[in-house]
Amino acid sequence: MTNILSPIINAFKIAELRRKIFITIILVIIFRVSAHVPVSGVDLAGLKQLFSSNQFLGLLDIFSGGTLANFSIISLGLNPYINAAIIFQLLTMINPKLEALSKEGEMGRQIINQYTRYLTIPLSALQAIGMFALLKNQGIITQISPLKVAAIVIGMTAGTIFLMWIGELITEYGIGNGISLLIFAGIVARVPITLTQTASVADQTQVMNILIFLVLAVFVTAGVVFVNEGRRQITVKYARRFTGEKGSEAGAQTYLPLRVNQAGVIPIIFAVSLVLVPSFAGSYLAGLSHPQLSSIGRFLSVNFDPRSMTYNLFYFGLVVGFTFFYTAVIFNPVKVADEIKKYGGFIPGIRPGTQTAGFLNYIMVRITLTGAIFLGAVAVLPSIASQVTGIETLVLGGTGLLIVVSVILDTAKQFESKLIERSYEVFTKR
Repeated sequence: MTNILSPIINAFKIAELRRKIFITIILVIIFRVSAHVPVSGVDLAGLKQLFSSNQFLGLLDIFSGGTLANFSIISLGLNPYINAAIIFQLLTMINPKLEALSKEGEMGRQIINQYTRYLTIPLSALQAIGMFALLKNQGIITQISPLKVAAIVIGMTAGTIFLMWIGELITEYGIGNGISLLIFAGIVARVPITLTQTASVADQTQVMNILIFLVLAVFVTAGVVFVNEGRRQITVKYARRFTGEKGSEAGAQTYLPLRVNQAGVIPIIFAVSLVLVPSFAGSYLAGLSHPQLSSIGRFLSVNFDPRSMTYNLFYFGLVVGFTFFYTAVIFNPVKVADEIKKYGGFIPGIRPGTQTAGFLNYIMVRITLTGAIFLGAVAVLPSIASQVTGIETLVLGGTGLLIVVSVILDTAKQFESKLIERSYEVFTKR
């Protein structure tokens, strides 16, 4: 136990790390306090009932840390900022100007981040308008006037910008990635509510089912750690270099680490946003008076019900497809092969250039398939377990658990690197 707590104890002995930890804690507390400042003119009881009956809105509520169900001033959470960041990440791969800008180091990264902030504003406004229209149709918002609509849209947009600012402050002055930590804090804050809901509906016959969920959670956590840390090490050697009169220097050898889960949690975020839209649209169309549209709505509602096999198969396929797509976007074997060749490197037994790119692509397809199947299993496992056990309050647990474990691993690595860096500085000063 002492060995586990020793890094934390040593961190508090270092003034710089102690300051970073306190700043992170204070900013997270500000985030959670802001989540309880509601927007006026909303039927909160009806709002919570709506979110509890709709998985799409429930997922958005998880990513906002429970602020959407409370309709607080930060109801939109960081969803618009995440969408803007994903859009620019994709544009960087297809737009030559943005790609060149991304290669200009820290200055280029800051410019792209500024563009991301600019795009976050209209995305926040559009999402706020859409949320207002949804709640108005459901009779959740009772006071409607142009001034009221403007206040809600501007307030929710400002709330997203406020959260974005807090996240960037944590990244710059605290520990870990600020945006990821805020999402992590929001998911963790929902855990007591989810457990309370589960306990309130549980009886003696469901105790065993809850234990099954806990066992699954342990195995899924272990699997997430195993897959996230899994890497295929590709040996890269560099030719012997000649230095004139001094003779030659032995060639270096390094490794190119190819991660099994190269795409992280992004494919699940993409897939769950799409797979729940047909069900959401079906419930809306089914209530219309037009017979054809109502028929289409009933068809979508039945076939894309979260408890149906069609829904889970489609969800699984989307996760696998988006995993391959996003991995192809962020990892280009041709560019990696060119960089290795540029610096005089080669993979033993593989010729530089085209053959190296083909070899890397072959390896990435194989390991990405493993990561994609794992992500798809994590995505649909809670839904299948919910049908078997009859517990519906933990359906979205797989996605949240994957995000929580990934953020903890990333933050722990940054924390460890800070301690090693500090120890190295102390050693060199002696």
